[in-house]
Amino acid sequence: MTSDPLFRWAVIGPGGIANRFADALAAVPGARLAAVFARDAAKGRAYAGRWQPADAPARVTADLDALLADPAVDAVYVATPHSHHGGFVRAALAAGKPVLCEKPLVTTHAEGAELVALARERGVFLMEALWTRFLPAYAQAARWLRDGAIGELRAMQSSFCFASAYDPAHRQWNPALGGGALWDIGIYNLAATRWVLQQMHGGDCPEPEALDVRARLAPTGVDAAVEATLHFPGGVTSQFRCGFDAMSINAFEALGSRAALRFPRDFWQAESVELVRRKQPVEQVAAPFARNGFEGEIAEAQACIRAGLVESPRMPHAETLALLRWMDAIRARFPQP
Repeated sequence: MTSDPLFRWAVIGPGGIANRFADALAAVPGARLAAVFARDAAKGRAYAGRWQPADAPARVTADLDALLADPAVDAVYVATPHSHHGGFVRAALAAGKPVLCEKPLVTTHAEGAELVALARERGVFLMEALWTRFLPAYAQAARWLRDGAIGELRAMQSSFCFASAYDPAHRQWNPALGGGALWDIGIYNLAATRWVLQQMHGGDCPEPEALDVRARLAPTGVDAAVEATLHFPGGVTSQFRCGFDAMSINAFEALGSRAALRFPRDFWQAESVELVRRKQPVEQVAAPFARNGFEGEIAEAQACIRAGLVESPRMPHAETLALLRWMDAIRARFPQP
């Protein structure tokens, strides 16, 4: 744990998801929390005090320029509401600071392309924090898919739903904070769809030929629930539902001609994967987190930054932009509020 030089992270937005990030730092060699940007000083100090020992305190500041100019910060993790990602990412890249940004990177393909262009122009690392791709369960699933264990892919089915009390001020329901189920959780259904297709097509993901979309809007105008079917070449489909209005087991299945591959529960944070064959016992492989699941994306970002890369080969810019393009296309079919 101490053999690697320190890698010093600054957190922008010390909210709920940033706690999981800070907790995972303990499982990544060299990683430590060095600084926190928070407009609410008390909140920032509480966060820093929770995750950094008193003998090595993290600096808390409301001065973004000073934080981004600090040579004692190696990279920043952006964990604000979606609506604020773009501004913070843009400022960090302009200052030459590598960025790991919570998903979605931003809320439109156009803005995503602008940020990717800036990262490439400045030669500064940028990665969307789609942590699912780095989980041990997905490594096992990739081996099955690439080895032909399911045969020919026919379809995918998934859900990501939980019941959330309606509160127009909460980020989930507030359009000014980038609210809506598709951006917040449906991105995982789409990311898993793309990931399976990539395993089955040597790394490439075909574009959907058609989309069927139904969305139910909340009184604030954001999507409370989305049901969609994506139609791909060869008759392959991916059906999913995401929403803040219902409870679900939140499984993901890839249906093949020989077998089904299944993440049986909470697929975006899966700790096991199953291969289901007709008239045979289910083959299940446990793949627990080393810490809480975020450690994989943190280790990937650190390795890429130390190698001088501007993007991760496992979560490249093209993948982020493709997800934004698909979400733009789905949202274009929403009813008008």
